[in-house]
Amino acid sequence: MKEVDLEAVGLRHVSKRFGSHQAVDDLSLSVPEGSVYGFIGPNGSGKTTTIRMILHIISADAGEIEVLGSVSTRANSDQVGYLPEERGLYKKMTVRRQLAYYASLKGMTARAAHLAIDDWLERFELSPWGHRKIEALSKGMAQKIQFISAAIAKPKLLILDEPFTGLDPVNLEVLRKAILELNKQGTTVIFSTHDMAMAERLCDFIFMIYEGRKVLDGTLETIQQQYGEDTVRLEIDGGSRLLEGLPEVERILDQGNYQEVTPSGDPQALLKALVQKTRVKRFELARPSLHDIFLRIAGPEAQEGQAQ
Repeated sequence: MKEVDLEAVGLRHVSKRFGSHQAVDDLSLSVPEGSVYGFIGPNGSGKTTTIRMILHIISADAGEIEVLGSVSTRANSDQVGYLPEERGLYKKMTVRRQLAYYASLKGMTARAAHLAIDDWLERFELSPWGHRKIEALSKGMAQKIQFISAAIAKPKLLILDEPFTGLDPVNLEVLRKAILELNKQGTTVIFSTHDMAMAERLCDFIFMIYEGRKVLDGTLETIQQQYGEDTVRLEIDGGSRLLEGLPEVERILDQGNYQEVTPSGDPQALLKALVQKTRVKRFELARPSLHDIFLRIAGPEAQEGQAQ
């Protein structure tokens, strides 16, 4: 874990309502400078609304938002890069002209922009496409150009709304490495994602919003500690079908090649019951994954429990 003390973004008792819908409710959040901060939550939970308030695209109804040491809606705009969830590139413009335009908006000189464009296109293996129009690019290529547009000026704060959506594993890894490189150079990164595995790999801190309210905020380790080591990772002959109906099993999260199980009592009792029924290839006591914690808070079983 890297050392972080100063605050890049601070939200204090922030709320936002759209008509009768409370999108964000009394949210306080502190994003340390130099960190990678992941925003997670179900669709419609308030992630994008929170991001847009941080960027002053929309105004909060209540509370205070401070970005890079200022509460002004115009201050530090040249030091903030943004990749929106709804991508927006000029399809008739060439790649290089598009990137030069975004660089100029952030105050870069033509020469500095030219050098940065060369570097980014080479890094993303897009150099042969520099003089092609955006409309000629594949979806993955266009997404990488959108990312470069947000990052080209090496902002102090980079905000990415669902940056990994639709990317194949190769391009996803290229983007992950680019984010980490920018972060190592001093950029604070906020990104929202539905990819829990990526959040676990990439984030120093994780914030989860659910129905407009903060339900998790901290490092992965501290979040997992809240839920204890109550998970057993299993690989058994018969898979999840064999586990269903066992009195020793409280809940099952089927991960395909293995299962994450919450025992109803002593894990050793579960192991004894399984050995009597099948071959146990893996039995590991572990903390719950972020995916499992997400489902405990916002999954169908959690919603059924709230409705009762």
